[in-house]
Amino acid sequence: MFAEERREKILVLLNEEKRVMAKDLAEKFQVSIDSIRRDLSIMEEQGLLKKTHGGAIPSMKVRMAPQPPEIRYSEGTPQGNAITKLAVSYIRENDTVFIGSGSLSYGLLKNLPDQMPLTIVTNSMRVADVLRERQWIETYLIGGRVKSSGNMTDVLANEFIRQFKFDVSFVTGGGISEEGIFVATPEVGAFGRAVSAVSRRRIGIATHHSLGNEGFAKAGRIEDLDLLITDEDADPEAIERIQALGVKVIVAQVEG
Repeated sequence: MFAEERREKILVLLNEEKRVMAKDLAEKFQVSIDSIRRDLSIMEEQGLLKKTHGGAIPSMKVRMAPQPPEIRYSEGTPQGNAITKLAVSYIRENDTVFIGSGSLSYGLLKNLPDQMPLTIVTNSMRVADVLRERQWIETYLIGGRVKSSGNMTDVLANEFIRQFKFDVSFVTGGGISEEGIFVATPEVGAFGRAVSAVSRRRIGIATHHSLGNEGFAKAGRIEDLDLLITDEDADPEAIERIQALGVKVIVAQVEG
């Protein structure tokens, strides 16, 4: 098999499985792991994938469309659930908390401590709907233009959020790296910066899919985070680059 043909097959596998490991590819194609690493390096230079520790993931476009609601508000992945379970352990009784509209943000809800009195502010109708029946939580839904997703991030929402002060806000995005926190649109980026400005503590939550990636619109500096929680599949080099900027990074372990 020619190297070019092998790379085409690697790309097919990557599109199907969303992640490939160099050692597995070496075994599959009966070549050395160094040959596979060269393949991945060449493919990364061509913009076909992004290398990670021990393998590769699909290339991230600069501007990625938000996930559809059926994915964003699903049960979540084992890695995402491990991250959100660890993240809520940093919430204390009577805290005022901001929870946004991303898939990981939604995943925080099922891990919130039962009967712990909290005040939660959100820009997501879906989040507010889940919380409204929990009598021990005071829920505030901010105002603004409602998008088809049920979220509000416009200039009205931006002004509304400035009326609050949060003990904790949870920060997520389509890409989080040493270059910053990235989201899909400048409007969402401006809203994220407004939330950060009124938060005493900012906890970043990011799966290995977004860690080390960048994006179209910047929502804040990585140094603004007090803590970043990711999963055990995250690229160690991406973690090291973030830690070098003074941000504490914790890796959540998947149970079982």
